[in-house]
Amino acid sequence: MDSKNVMIIGGGIAGMTAARELAEAGLSVDLVEKSGFLGGHAIQYTCKATSECLQCGACSVEKMLKDVVGNDKITVHLSTEIETIENSNGYSIKIKKPAAFIDAKKCTNCGICYEKFKEDDLILQGYSKNNTPLYAVNREKIEENKIALKEVCPEGAISVSDTASFEDLTAAAVVVATGFTPFNPERKGTYGYNRFSNVISGLDLERIKRRNGFLARPSDGAAAQKIAFIQCVGSRDENLGNLWCSQICCPYALRTAESLKHKNPDLDVTIFYMDIQNTGKSFPAFYETCKDDIRFIRSIPVDIFPVENDNLNMRLFDETEGTPVMESFDLVVLSIGIMPNSENKPISELLGLALDQDGFFQNSDALNKTSTSNDGIFIAGTAQGPKNIAASMAHAGQAASGVLKYLGVTE
Repeated sequence: MDSKNVMIIGGGIAGMTAARELAEAGLSVDLVEKSGFLGGHAIQYTCKATSECLQCGACSVEKMLKDVVGNDKITVHLSTEIETIENSNGYSIKIKKPAAFIDAKKCTNCGICYEKFKEDDLILQGYSKNNTPLYAVNREKIEENKIALKEVCPEGAISVSDTASFEDLTAAAVVVATGFTPFNPERKGTYGYNRFSNVISGLDLERIKRRNGFLARPSDGAAAQKIAFIQCVGSRDENLGNLWCSQICCPYALRTAESLKHKNPDLDVTIFYMDIQNTGKSFPAFYETCKDDIRFIRSIPVDIFPVENDNLNMRLFDETEGTPVMESFDLVVLSIGIMPNSENKPISELLGLALDQDGFFQNSDALNKTSTSNDGIFIAGTAQGPKNIAASMAHAGQAASGVLKYLGVTE
């Protein structure tokens, strides 16, 4: 077994950062990602810059993605899952490829398959031009389109078979970077997500901006003019059993609001909050600046009601009058929180790792949050708990340092 080979489970910002750090140290890396694209959720984020950089981290993800796909030391396995893993003088891993996928070595990113099948949602497009390939097969739609899917690609890059395929790999160390699952806002039924067209999540907002170049209302495509952000949707919620702070929601909403106001000074933005989490050295000063442009209401609305023109009414508390009032918005953005990845439990069972009470991977050493109870296995990024992009990258760098020390590459 090659003692200098490392497997990373998860291709988000933490997994990519660990992969690059280890590759630059001379190790070979197998980067396994379940979806058809690298970058995780963070690659969907758009730049929040105004007249200056607001340190949202979106550009860091793009750069990292470009570095990883161009690194000869990193072998990327997209649309791939861990089938089995055994610890025997290192780790023996069997990976599983689905019955249909796009071969990155053959794909030229011509887009023919996407144009033919995008109405059927059979072919998905990545969020970054640095995704290689830029397209992936939607595995949920394969069965009804197998024959047409196989014939559409002029380069023969789409592999279609009746069964999944398997490959055996080995590794001397493993980094778990499974990322997170965004909170499903449908669980907060009174907000009307997926029932009222102009109630969207923060991730929806990013996708709308990427697709349209501006924040368009889903109902009619018109530019939003009066927006409400509701914070802590899915976080710090005792009724849901989610008592943790996701750490990203406050900075995300404020940066987004400032970016939108910079492009459209007449935009009316209100942020509803429990309290603003000051995360980062420069955040308190940034928050004070935001108060000049944004209305802050320290109250979380309970109900949203659809009204004329697909607008949305919310019952608010008028602090000046001390009475409840009704106010209308043309777009409501739910700042959804970070949940443990749904794959954490099966992967923890495969690797023999413990999860904490919330479902994140539990570190074994209070002073080293990348450590686990199993020698040679390390945790990186939001697999261990909520973090923003910068913190996830720093945590992944620590995990890579732990791997190098474990393998004797560094002291």
